[in-house]
Amino acid sequence: MARKPLITFLGNFRVTAFLLLLLLTSRQVIGGGHDYHDALRKSILFFEGQRSGKLPPDQRVKWRRDSALHDGSSVGRDLTGGYYDAGDNIKFGFPMAFTTTLLSWSIIDFGRNMGPELKNAVKAVKWATDYLLKVTAVPNVVYVQLGDAYSDHNCWERPEDMDTLRTVYKIDGSHPGSDVAGETAAALAAASIVFRSRDPAYSRLLLNRAVRVFDFADSHRGAYSGSLHSAVCPFYCDVNGYQASNRRTARRYREYIVKNEVILHAGDTINEFGWDNKHAGINVLISKEVLMGRAEYFESFKHNADGFICSILPGISHSQVQYSPGGLIFKAGGSNMQHVTSLSFLFLAYSNYLSHANKAVPCGEKTASPALLKQLAKRQVDYILGDNPLRMSYMVGYGPRYPQRIHHRGSSLPSVRAHPARIRCKEGSRYFLSPDANPNVHVGAVVGGPNVTDAFPDSRPFFQESEPTTYINAPLVGLLAYFSAHP
Repeated sequence: MARKPLITFLGNFRVTAFLLLLLLTSRQVIGGGHDYHDALRKSILFFEGQRSGKLPPDQRVKWRRDSALHDGSSVGRDLTGGYYDAGDNIKFGFPMAFTTTLLSWSIIDFGRNMGPELKNAVKAVKWATDYLLKVTAVPNVVYVQLGDAYSDHNCWERPEDMDTLRTVYKIDGSHPGSDVAGETAAALAAASIVFRSRDPAYSRLLLNRAVRVFDFADSHRGAYSGSLHSAVCPFYCDVNGYQASNRRTARRYREYIVKNEVILHAGDTINEFGWDNKHAGINVLISKEVLMGRAEYFESFKHNADGFICSILPGISHSQVQYSPGGLIFKAGGSNMQHVTSLSFLFLAYSNYLSHANKAVPCGEKTASPALLKQLAKRQVDYILGDNPLRMSYMVGYGPRYPQRIHHRGSSLPSVRAHPARIRCKEGSRYFLSPDANPNVHVGAVVGGPNVTDAFPDSRPFFQESEPTTYINAPLVGLLAYFSAHP
């Protein structure tokens, strides 16, 4: 479980509204030393291993079975489905929604490069949005977490066996959570673009629900970590953003952005992008509008986006991130690879937006060209796939050497097929502590990765290094799609 420190609520309150506003107004084999298309296929396959609920007939990850089939029954709702966010058996709405947003953004910007994997990427989005529609079905209510994290973390058991508390946590008018509600609205809105031509009726359902959830988030303001602190902290108690609309009401959200720019604090922590902080992402995406000449009044956001790029560039004296000796982006706290993939995704996205406008980023005496940004993003991807001091791929199942003992319950315990009998809570401890490799290879899982010295303990107890998460993989999908077509 990734753990992050709290950050200021107001600074992130509306961020994803801006991400999705720009997404809604927007309409990439083998190369180099790596088989990026194979890595793309595996990065998407990972999501099938994270599924909760009744598995479909076309399920490809065969060591998984149905799980959590009674989620929501305690409150009279069907809340089955969705994803386990990491190596445990809890469904956290916050990171799941961000995962959905980034998967959707990957498809919107780079889906044309996915080839036959596009259909699997779309399925990965729909598995999430079907669940998000369930948790937002009641007006002015969002069910934001399924399962008690402390109960779950006291056990090491397969999701198919879990007998821990499946407590349902919600936000509502009396217990607001604008951050998680906003991110949920963002995910629904982003996905509505993915399905706009593929399934217009489903797309309209997603968009209409996004608007409703946005209005709830805006009308009942507050951080969900305030309402549900004991349940969500220290796991996912950070804050986040908003959503968007279609062309009919786009003006409303443009005006909303202008009106709330000061409250947004989009110029703060510009080098952050993840499930809990959208500042860099919103600045990059709004800059697309500026670069296309459609929204000069958002020039301050482009200034922030340029500042983000300059703050991350290696070799800049005021760089706000560290680089390991092997060249990996490193930010202290939590699972580092989430920063690597998310920031690299923004490098690539901004590079494309700049290229179309024939622009570059001035950084003092240096200039960051679109080609340089692509090179930086590719360097991070190649590090993940094995171009690093340990010559290890940090994607499970890719390359000749990869992590064998990932911090993941389902992967580390024998499958139901191999061991039909129930493995109870504490009976799984011997598997957790075993030096043996995981019996189920969780293909495509990207772990938290090495430390700032490029050292990596391939050991389950070191969860920050050895645990995979959906929000590490989601932005990597877009990166791998692009580099599979542009090695």
